[in-house]
Amino acid sequence: MVAHVQTVAFQGVTAISVDVQVQVASGLPAFTIVGLPDKAVAESRERVRAALIASGLSLPPKRITINLAPADLPKEGSHFDLPIALGLMLAIGALPSDSLDDYVILGELALDGHLAPVVGVLPAAITANSQEKGLICPWDCGPEAAWADPDMPILAPASLISLANHFKGQQILSRPKAAIREQQDSKLDMADIKGQELAKRALEVAASGGHNMVMVGPPGSGKSMLAARLPTILPPLSPKELLDVSMIQSMAGLLPQGKLSNARPFRSPHHSASMAAMVGGGPRAKPGEVALAHNGILFLDELPEFTPQVLDSLRQPIESGEVSISRANHRVSYPSRIQLIAAMNPCRCGHAGEPGFVCKRGPRCAADYQGRISGPLMDRIDLRIEVPAVSATDLMLPPPKEGSTEIARRVAKARALQKTRYSQQGRPDILTNAQCPASLIEKVTSPSNEAMDLLRLAAQNMALSARGYHRVLKVARTLADLAGRDQPGKEQIAEALSYRMTAATSLTIA
Repeated sequence: MVAHVQTVAFQGVTAISVDVQVQVASGLPAFTIVGLPDKAVAESRERVRAALIASGLSLPPKRITINLAPADLPKEGSHFDLPIALGLMLAIGALPSDSLDDYVILGELALDGHLAPVVGVLPAAITANSQEKGLICPWDCGPEAAWADPDMPILAPASLISLANHFKGQQILSRPKAAIREQQDSKLDMADIKGQELAKRALEVAASGGHNMVMVGPPGSGKSMLAARLPTILPPLSPKELLDVSMIQSMAGLLPQGKLSNARPFRSPHHSASMAAMVGGGPRAKPGEVALAHNGILFLDELPEFTPQVLDSLRQPIESGEVSISRANHRVSYPSRIQLIAAMNPCRCGHAGEPGFVCKRGPRCAADYQGRISGPLMDRIDLRIEVPAVSATDLMLPPPKEGSTEIARRVAKARALQKTRYSQQGRPDILTNAQCPASLIEKVTSPSNEAMDLLRLAAQNMALSARGYHRVLKVARTLADLAGRDQPGKEQIAEALSYRMTAATSLTIA
């Protein structure tokens, strides 16, 4: 007799069904796991054996074979422990033969029989629900699984023995409830920033249209302070965005106690981050910072200090909204629709262009420092602004009248206009102007003749690429949304161009 139990293997955020086949046959005692298991899966036989003994069961002295089908699909992770243990219990008659037919199962076993949390429970629950099956997972992961469907049968036992008692009718396991993490009130506010009116205006535009932005200024001018306050003016995640973000966080093990968070991701990796840390990788092709920032912000402080190879690896995710990790035997993709916010000094000294400052290395200092950023990457950045040093006079001024609350209202209004506009065009998946493809932005943006003449002249003088031209249109569209205009006028086109012209003077690479 061969017992069958259903579980999943993961490729990115996709859960692929795996059939755990358990055979207990006559022969010399052995415990073999086949089906391309990795080290964690191969070691599960010791955890399973100890957990069964702790639960009052002992394996018969027979030949035990576990096959994880399909056999050519790599199996990684410790979540195969529980399905293997339950398959063995079916095979030796410790559980009714049909008790697990309607469940997808995953969980890690401790030596004493308790269940430890595992990654990927939310994608597994969604896959099980699409197959009209229930889910069995560890207790700590129950609230996470409950988000898949309110009517889906879910069992979240704390131990192997409690699950066995449930199927024997000696104990009833209640369905876990979906939970969300309570967000602590942020003490950050745009009102904390004195001066830097241009930077705050650019930050509002970036938040409204989801545009990428780079800030150039000397140390202490407030670049990191501005970036840290960007989440305070962004709208909360929509239900679909929340689900997409949570699935990635589930795969990365970033959902403590299975509680989801509706806060937009804000990832700020150190400039020493490797290629695998940024775009994802490793033996299990885990999500990197780009994927973890999906539907949120990726903030790169000290931009030129990142290695050029790491920076250029961002070009494809920024353009396509997806990051692909290729391995010899499989390919994994993660969604990565990010808003890139970067900060940098004008040169290695940090004070190039300041009145009265003369660099010992001359203009070459700024050219070499800025040359670490490739032109194609800069072409994908919509807003490039200078953040000058704040004077003592600015710091003595009273706090600004407007804070994050007032700015967030304007941002939410502009985003609502964009969502409605693209839904009417048959593209409800597009939420911001920055996500709009080139063909559609030309359709929904019709500047006045005077504005088009200005744009045509600027495109020739600034040698704008095709991508640069469309990104100017997207920024102008956002400026028109903020101003409550149906179409961009000359003022909006001029302001959109100014955000690219700033880099022409301060960034020699543009």
